[in-house]
Amino acid sequence: MDLLNCPNCGEIYVNNSVRDVCNKCYREEEALFDTVYRFLRKQENRSARIERVSEATGAPENLLYKWVKRGRLHTTQFPNLGYPCDRCGNIIREGKLCEKCNADIKGELEVFEMEKERLEQLHKSSYYSQEKRK
Repeated sequence: MDLLNCPNCGEIYVNNSVRDVCNKCYREEEALFDTVYRFLRKQENRSARIERVSEATGAPENLLYKWVKRGRLHTTQFPNLGYPCDRCGNIIREGKLCEKCNADIKGELEVFEMEKERLEQLHKSSYYSQEKRK
C-alpha cells in the first residue's frame, strides 16, 4: 500500500490502480465527467473538439485527454476527440505515438541495427587480421 500526494490538491491518499487522485478530487472529476458526457451526448456536440468541450463544460483539457486515453470517452462515438502524441504533441486517437513519430523511431532503429552489424563485422575482421599476424 502506497501513500501519495494528490497531484491536484496535494492531499495524501492511498494509491490504487483505479484512481490517480484523492477521493475528493475523484468525486469532482466524476461530476465533471457527467457534465462532459451530457454535453457530448447532444447530437450537435458529438463532433466537438477538445478545446470546445473544455470551453463549454469547464473541464480542463488535460482531464479530457486522460478520459480519452483511458477509453472513457470513445473516439468512435466522438470522432474529433483525441490526446497528444507522447513524442511530438500532435493529437492522436490511439496508442502513444502518432504515425510519423512511429515511422521515425522505426527508421532510427533500422539505422542503429545496420550500424551495429557494421561495427560487429569491422570488429571481426580486425580480430582475424590480428590473429594472422601472430
